[in-house]
Amino acid sequence: MPQLEVRNISIGINKDGNILEAVKNISFKIDEGEIVGLAGESGSGKTLTALSIPNLLPHAAKITEGEIIFNNISLTGLSENELCKVRGSEISIIFQDVRQALNPLMRAGKQITETLELGGSKDKEKNKKNALNMLSVLGFDEPEKIFDAFPHQLSGGMCQRVLTAIAAIRRPKLLLGDEPSSSLDEESQNRCTSLIRDLNHNHKTSLLIISHDLSVIQELCERFLIMYAGRIIEEGPSEVLFSPLHPYTKALIDAIPVKEKHGKKLKNIPGKAPSIEDKITGCPFAPRCVKVKEKCRAVFPPPVEIDKRRVYCHFPLTGDTHG
Repeated sequence: MPQLEVRNISIGINKDGNILEAVKNISFKIDEGEIVGLAGESGSGKTLTALSIPNLLPHAAKITEGEIIFNNISLTGLSENELCKVRGSEISIIFQDVRQALNPLMRAGKQITETLELGGSKDKEKNKKNALNMLSVLGFDEPEKIFDAFPHQLSGGMCQRVLTAIAAIRRPKLLLGDEPSSSLDEESQNRCTSLIRDLNHNHKTSLLIISHDLSVIQELCERFLIMYAGRIIEEGPSEVLFSPLHPYTKALIDAIPVKEKHGKKLKNIPGKAPSIEDKITGCPFAPRCVKVKEKCRAVFPPPVEIDKRRVYCHFPLTGDTHG
C-alpha cells in the first residue's frame, strides 16, 4: 500500500470567473521511505501539484476532480482543522519563495521552535537546543547568530536553509521540497542533501523533490516524474532518466549545459510551452516536437509501458527508432 496516492487530480485556476485547468488528470504514488523527483519547465504545474497535497493551494486555485490519499486517509475530504493536524507533523513542505514563506517580523529561531511548539513540545530550552542543532547540521558555523536573526538579515540561501530546518525538524512522514537547493552554493546543497538522506534512511521519511536540475533528481531520487503543460508525460526509475522515451524529456536533457558540450552551441526547445488558456486536444508538446504527426495533434496519447517505465507518447523513443 503506497503512503501517498494522487488519483486523477485536476487543478483549476479561477480567472475572471472562468476555471482554467492548470493540472490535468495526473496520478502517481509514493511508497514509504521512497524519494521521487518531479521535473519540468516553469509553469508546467509542478508547484501546484505539491501544494495540492496538503491543500495549500493559492486562493484562486482549487482541486476540481480526483482524490489524494495519505496513509489510507483522503486528504481531499478533510476539514481545515483536520488538515492543520497533518501539516507539519506528518506532511511538511519546503517552499520555493523563501522571502514570502518566512515571517519578516519574527526571528528565524522563533520560527523553527514555533513549529515544535505547535507539535506539543513546550520545553523552550529543549526546543532551542533542537533548533540550534538543526541549523548546525545545515552548515551554519554560528547557529546562535542565525537563531537570533530576522529574515531580512539573512541571504536568500540562508533563508532557504532556515525553511529546510522548519520543514524537517519534526521529522515528517512526507516532505515536499520545491526547488529545495536552487539558491544554495555547492557546500550548502551538500548539507541539505545529507539532511534529506538522513531523514530518509533513519526515519523513513518519504520525499517529493521538485527540481529543474535533472542530475539532482537522478542522484537523489529513486523514481522520476516529468511534467509538461499540467500533465505527467513520462515516469520511471531514475537510473534510466537520461535514456528518455518522450521527445520532451530528450529535449530537456539536450538543453543541459555539461562539460562535454563546452564551446558548442546548446540546443534549445523550439517554440514555447502552452498557457493554461490554450485549448489543447492532443499532446501538449506537439507544436514543439520534431517528431510530430497528425495523430499527436488530435488525441492525447494513452500510457505506454516500456521496461518499467510509463510514457504518454504515440511514438516513444525506443533505441534507434523514433516513430
